[in-house]
Amino acid sequence: MNTVVQPGTPSDSVPRRKLIEVSLPLEDINAESAREKSIRHGHPSTLHLWWARRPLAAARAVLFAQLVDDPSSHPELFPTEEEQKAERERLHAIIRRLVAWENINDEGLYREARDEILKSTGGNPPAILDPFAGGGTIPLEAQRLGLEAHASDLNPVPVLINKALIEIPPKFAGQPPVFPGAAESQLGAWPRATGLAEDVRRYGAWMREQAEERIGHLYPRAKVPLLGSGGQPTGKTTEATVIAWIWARTASCPNPACGIRMPLVRSWWLSKKKGKESYVVPTIVDDASAPGGRRVSFTIGRDMKQAPTKTDDGTMDHGAAHCVACGTTAESGYIRDEAKRVGLGEILMAVVAAGKRQRIYLSPTPEHEQAAQVSRPDDVPVQPVPTRNHDVDRLPMYGMPTWGDAFTNRQLSMLTTFSQLVGETRERVLADAMSSGLSRGERLADGGIGAEAYADSVATYLGLSASKMSVFHCVFARWRPDADKTAPAFGRQAISMVWDFAETQPFAGAGGDWSGVIDGTAKVLANAFPDSAGRVDQSDAATRDYDNFLISTDPPYYDNISYADVSDFFYVWLRASQRGIHPSLFSTMLTPKSEELVANPYRHGGKERAEEFFEDGFRRVFANVRRSASSSYPIAVFYAFKQTELEKEGVSSTGWSTFLDGMIRAGWAITATWPMRTENVNRLIGRGSNALASSIVLALRPREVTAPATDRTGFLAALHTELDEALPRIREGAIAPADLRQTILGPGMAVFSRFSRVLEDDGSTMSVKTALALINQTFDSLQNEHDAELDADTRFCLDWFRSYGWDTRPYGDAESLAVPLGLSVDGIARGGTLTSGAGKVALIKPQDLDPRWDPAHDDRLSLWEVTCHLARAYATEGREEAARLMAEVKGRVELDEVNRLATRLYELMESQDSPTASLFNGLGGAWADVSATSTTIRPAAVAETLFGEDS
Repeated sequence: MNTVVQPGTPSDSVPRRKLIEVSLPLEDINAESAREKSIRHGHPSTLHLWWARRPLAAARAVLFAQLVDDPSSHPELFPTEEEQKAERERLHAIIRRLVAWENINDEGLYREARDEILKSTGGNPPAILDPFAGGGTIPLEAQRLGLEAHASDLNPVPVLINKALIEIPPKFAGQPPVFPGAAESQLGAWPRATGLAEDVRRYGAWMREQAEERIGHLYPRAKVPLLGSGGQPTGKTTEATVIAWIWARTASCPNPACGIRMPLVRSWWLSKKKGKESYVVPTIVDDASAPGGRRVSFTIGRDMKQAPTKTDDGTMDHGAAHCVACGTTAESGYIRDEAKRVGLGEILMAVVAAGKRQRIYLSPTPEHEQAAQVSRPDDVPVQPVPTRNHDVDRLPMYGMPTWGDAFTNRQLSMLTTFSQLVGETRERVLADAMSSGLSRGERLADGGIGAEAYADSVATYLGLSASKMSVFHCVFARWRPDADKTAPAFGRQAISMVWDFAETQPFAGAGGDWSGVIDGTAKVLANAFPDSAGRVDQSDAATRDYDNFLISTDPPYYDNISYADVSDFFYVWLRASQRGIHPSLFSTMLTPKSEELVANPYRHGGKERAEEFFEDGFRRVFANVRRSASSSYPIAVFYAFKQTELEKEGVSSTGWSTFLDGMIRAGWAITATWPMRTENVNRLIGRGSNALASSIVLALRPREVTAPATDRTGFLAALHTELDEALPRIREGAIAPADLRQTILGPGMAVFSRFSRVLEDDGSTMSVKTALALINQTFDSLQNEHDAELDADTRFCLDWFRSYGWDTRPYGDAESLAVPLGLSVDGIARGGTLTSGAGKVALIKPQDLDPRWDPAHDDRLSLWEVTCHLARAYATEGREEAARLMAEVKGRVELDEVNRLATRLYELMESQDSPTASLFNGLGGAWADVSATSTTIRPAAVAETLFGEDS
């Protein structure tokens, strides 16, 4: 029977705490993670599409913090709290530099980070494994930090992506290119994988030449009318490169008296750029050869007086269509039935050509209509698309039962041509590699590092590029009138039906151009840091071996994404070009499905059984990890919230508590939780949206098998003590107030999960959901306890806001709150936080405070006043002004208390006044930055004393 114990001090045998378990510069990590979404050139995500990738910045920071000791683990080196705080801030500064994208190639910074890791790991850091490697973010960042990186996944598509990111580059690091003449194109060495990148670029260019010779005639140039000086047509034309053809799907009008092939169009707009507006104008014309003797013809309109409005833009409305000829409505069921029975047709609506720094929109011509009439190639993907998975079922729902049906015949011709050229190019690379002096050696799949393996490697990147082309060159790409460019498929993590689609030209130099895709691949390779070996395997996370690995991973979450089904879109093309290079990966017709750890209802007989499958599999994975886990390091696991559960249940959501319960039952103790976001918190709050993070990183350690039990009283006592101790350290990392409640769950769950059981008064075991609620209650209690330590003016303002918010109230209401605190209303008003006159009183909003405020001449400073002025200054005037004010008040108020009050005010105002709450959230998130800047500023009062008033 378990012994019930009360909280005590940990024993000397407790492993050293790591930085991730104590404090992180979270706001800096989140800010850089959000910024990453706008970075394209050289970012690893541009190698090939994969879904739900974690930001590089977050993964890099987490890995560093997993391995580096927190200063509190070394009292012999940092005996005081102040010394520990200073050392912690030094480590935070390294992380802040590490996560900045502009430092992505800073080798000196990585050496500094590696030295810290080696210092904390006895010179022998563990190998890192991500068993759900996906897009490869975590193993790639492990390798960048000089760690031995391992990745595995059940799905062959991410396995190949990971091989391209971490396994292949180290094999050929420092090797010059083998393309004839390429090695002499630059002086000196070819560092990292730049030689391999150069070969990918050069052989990719050769492939483009070959492809254009074979299929270039399928893409005719456009004839553009020449205009005279008055803008009138001259009757002459010039030629221009076509960027894209805009097609509409068609269905037969259900009206027997009409019967026309009606276009199914989401929007008639082609360009909404000011001064360049263009749109499609449909016209009904007689045509004896057409159904019903009529057809739709299209021209280009530019007159804004005739432009489509919201009420008449397009023909589609929630899957139903109206006929442009007779106005009859075709319900969505009718369109689906026709699509399955005879298929939807296609009609050319517009041609987009390249002009001088603009797009030229032209009406269709018979020449361009005829150019698209290409015979279907023989070797195209015929694998079936699932009919019951809502992420991909739009294909069979609308008459496209196989993956090959996601493409026009011209697109199929182009993609098969590039796929076939991968094999031809590989043979060319092999010959050139051997001519350059490389021995033939074994194939890449057999571990070779000679000419055969090098040729396989170049062909791997070329094959990934050919596969990436498919998102631009399919019938689910659309034209963006707001940006005058194509939007590729997978705008979300599923295939959405596109009625008017854009067929992109692969040799046009615009989005979806082969040369652009190859250039992106080469840039990713050139940015690689292949200083340590990487190993990638295809394996099931539930059954693979975890010995001698430290886990850092981002597992799937219930049914957020049906990876296996949606990735078949790429698998069928990768199989075409890579089966001979990676035979074990592409031996099956489609990706593995039955073992995939995703809660697919159609695969497991309903939602409930699918969730049971996921939860059971998840527990098996982490129970397996637990059996060989070291107590020396915490593992790190990203947990991805569903937005719907956040909106309904917040941080106590059922999914979250189930996840934590599964971890605890698998033998883990949770030691930290850090909310990660890729959206700007202030922007979310400013528009009144949910401000919770989209994912949380957990640090976990194996719980001792001899862990004791405790009761509710013991749990609450430990909770109160340890949360109170943890809060100041957490705040050192400049945690945005919006993130604090999620962050505090970490030390709270650390208390709960270190016990084998927490017993309720009736002898039952406390649930995780109850524990989460008690952690939140304890946090609130601590906030209220600290309120009693605040100065009297601040306590008055807190009491007033809790009672009346920003409302104007009678003087008597203010007096009844002020007198028990030993204050007068007039005195509080002189302090600058309150307006009082004509028998009315109101708090002054931070936004309305006097920007000329000079704290040096304020004889009644309160924490409330200082906090409001700092929040206003940071939001309206920026870091420098906020830092100047902070320097002025330093020594007159306790700045740590100002930081804490900013969090308190955010919590108080979040639901009542989100714009004002965002001011305090911004200040709290930037606290470390503002504080550091303030140390470089000489307060005006000091300068006046030393140098005189005019200094």
